[in-house]
Amino acid sequence: MNQANHRGFTLIEVMVVLVIIGLLAVIVVPSVMDRPDEARQIKATQDIRALENALKLYRLDNYRYPSQQEGLNALVDKPDSAKNWKGPYVERLPGDPWDSPYRYRNPGSKSNSVDVYSLGADGREGGDGIDADIGNWSLDG
Repeated sequence: MNQANHRGFTLIEVMVVLVIIGLLAVIVVPSVMDRPDEARQIKATQDIRALENALKLYRLDNYRYPSQQEGLNALVDKPDSAKNWKGPYVERLPGDPWDSPYRYRNPGSKSNSVDVYSLGADGREGGDGIDADIGNWSLDG
């Protein structure tokens, strides 16, 4: 046999490979497309848990949560009213995955004590799916 006749791929072989790659893309891409949104929601949940734990430490030291005016900044910088501040309770305040600051409400309107939350992807109260608010009132445990 002549080796010159067996080099390269035929047009049909290339077309078959392209069709197989296309079919795999049709099957795999839809299941991967929601992953970034899911990852952002998980990050927001973890950040909120960390902030809530830092707020609990602040409360243990100062016998109260930071006021609405002091906000989450009280976890990083000592407020004048905190007599027993042993912080910083967090190194820096994280932003939510949608480039907005986490919100703080004292007294809380949705939880028993204070609310720590993100407004979700749309940056507005309420919403569904990725636009839904994520807060300490909705976390398990």
